[in-house]
Amino acid sequence: MPWMFPTIWKNLFSRPVTRRYPFKDIREPFPGYRGKIYFDTNKCDLCGDCARVCPAEAIEVDSENKQIKYYPFRCIYCGTCVETCLQGAITQDEHYSPPNTEKIEELYKIEA
Repeated sequence: MPWMFPTIWKNLFSRPVTRRYPFKDIREPFPGYRGKIYFDTNKCDLCGDCARVCPAEAIEVDSENKQIKYYPFRCIYCGTCVETCLQGAITQDEHYSPPNTEKIEELYKIEA
């Protein structure tokens, strides 16, 4: 067990990784908070890069019908789609959003 001593020592004197609950104001996001995903239909060119890199498969791009389906309940809000979009058509805000009570899918029609 002497190999565990450095880990124990580090954990004793380091700050916690998670935030304490309850927060001062639960609706006040912390720095680096990744919130709701938004699609700008005017900038999107239906390339499908966002759907290819999404680890949760929360985005489906239908080039034939010129639409994007987004499933917020599948999304893990990692921000990979935002980083990948070369057109800047996908953004992520830093505002608190209340929890949903039902599963929904968002449909975006691209007018080009």
